[in-house]
Amino acid sequence: MNATAESTAESTMSVWATGQQQSRHQRKGRYLADSMKHPAKMLPAIAATVIDTYSASGDLVVDPMCGIGTTLVEAAHLGRRGIGVEFEQRWGELALANLAHARRQGAPGSGRVVIGDARAVTALLPEVAGQAALVLTSPPYGAATHGHVRSSRDSGQPGVHKWNHRYSRDRANLAHQSLPDLLEGFGRILSGCVQLLRPGGVAAITVRPYRDRGELIDLPGQVQQVARQAGLSLADRVVCLLCGLGENRLLNRASFFQLHEARKGQARGLPIHATAHEDLLIFRKPPAEAGDLPDGAR
Repeated sequence: MNATAESTAESTMSVWATGQQQSRHQRKGRYLADSMKHPAKMLPAIAATVIDTYSASGDLVVDPMCGIGTTLVEAAHLGRRGIGVEFEQRWGELALANLAHARRQGAPGSGRVVIGDARAVTALLPEVAGQAALVLTSPPYGAATHGHVRSSRDSGQPGVHKWNHRYSRDRANLAHQSLPDLLEGFGRILSGCVQLLRPGGVAAITVRPYRDRGELIDLPGQVQQVARQAGLSLADRVVCLLCGLGENRLLNRASFFQLHEARKGQARGLPIHATAHEDLLIFRKPPAEAGDLPDGAR
């Protein structure tokens, strides 16, 4: 992927052209058709670029909230070893099916999925402690997302019909929690992931602001604070484009609801625009001190 970077005193700011193809085209043939039913899938181009940039062949890559297994599939295609944790049995089984599909396509890496609550990730993956080169994941954005939409323009019927817009109806799912509880739970997940990472390992988090009853929630900023409290240091900030780059213009990839909300806001005089990028926050676990290393590694 093409990228530009600008260095700052604390971190690097980069732009990745990850939206040159629409999401469904990035998945076509590479993932099973049922994958489109998940309401908040990570863009494969983002996952692949993160894995290629921040890990090497044979490295261990972990996704504690793996959904349909995008991180695991892209890791397998790049020759990494992947482990995912997924709260929902339905999505975990689909992640395993996608991994099997990747192997049939010749992916040289491997992967497995553990069904469980990532807030206890160290108990679920005790054998991984200190082994992972990269953790790649994304927090949920509430109990439901835009999902798939058919408007009256498409159906000829009045109203808007939505489907595939819920993670689940299980109230124990982190997606159902209030923002403070979501951040507390995600902080526990990150604290566990710090224990899984090897010294100097990377935790990469895709996240974006969202609106709740019209209020813009700075989720990236709050995730940075939670990650810092978990013991991670911010190393890079990446703008992952969801729009495409044409010769003389941006190629819009916004959903029906994103455009609808932007137009409603603009009609009220509010400077609302459709989302055109995903924030990618790159954190590092501090390197080991000499006293923390095994005798043979000093």
